[in-house]
Amino acid sequence: MMMVRALVLLALLAAMVNWGEARATADAHQTGARLRASAGGIRGRLVLTRVARPAARRPEVAAPGAGGPRDLPDLRRGVVYLEEAPRAAFDEPDPVRVSMDQHNERFVPHVLAVMVGSLVDFPNSDRTFHNVFSLSRAKRFDLGRYAGGRSKSVRMDRTGVVRVFCDIHSHMNAFVLVFAHPFFNVTEPDGRYELPNVPPGTYTVVGWYEGEPRVTRQITVGAGAWTDLDLVVP
Repeated sequence: MMMVRALVLLALLAAMVNWGEARATADAHQTGARLRASAGGIRGRLVLTRVARPAARRPEVAAPGAGGPRDLPDLRRGVVYLEEAPRAAFDEPDPVRVSMDQHNERFVPHVLAVMVGSLVDFPNSDRTFHNVFSLSRAKRFDLGRYAGGRSKSVRMDRTGVVRVFCDIHSHMNAFVLVFAHPFFNVTEPDGRYELPNVPPGTYTVVGWYEGEPRVTRQITVGAGAWTDLDLVVP
């Protein structure tokens, strides 16, 4: 009899715990829905007064003094993000899996921005070998040499800027920016960007370009409205 009572009591306790968890989840979703309904956004352009020059290619052994044809990296893009994101604003997106290709001896795209925990694939679409590595504090790795048609991956498990290189081709370089929040955007070639779903409040917006933050501006976002902000990189 006592065993039956104990089992009944355990079942009641489990039901209460499950009810509490379900209630907390429902409350979180309702809070997120209210915040999304009142959220606004920030949009504008990251204006580059001058575009960085691509790294010079090391001459091939077979053709001293002259490198063969190759694609130049797209150096017109930067990243715009919030310096500090609102805490628990609403459900954050899950980490994703993205790709940084190696094509015609360049990384494509030249700049990636991801959430912490995301997996970055580095496929080799060239006929030559590549060796992707980084010595960055946010993520240190060396994928070793691998042939065209193969791919290797790295999980970005710390926030920060990851500078990516090829140990075989010194002119190849790229960036992966890793964030703990979803309020970031890689700009279009003309500098346009959008940061949607930003809750009302005052924020510091950062314009990053080729390795470092270049410009910061403070802005206030109203409820349910877009706020325009252009950032000029000197």
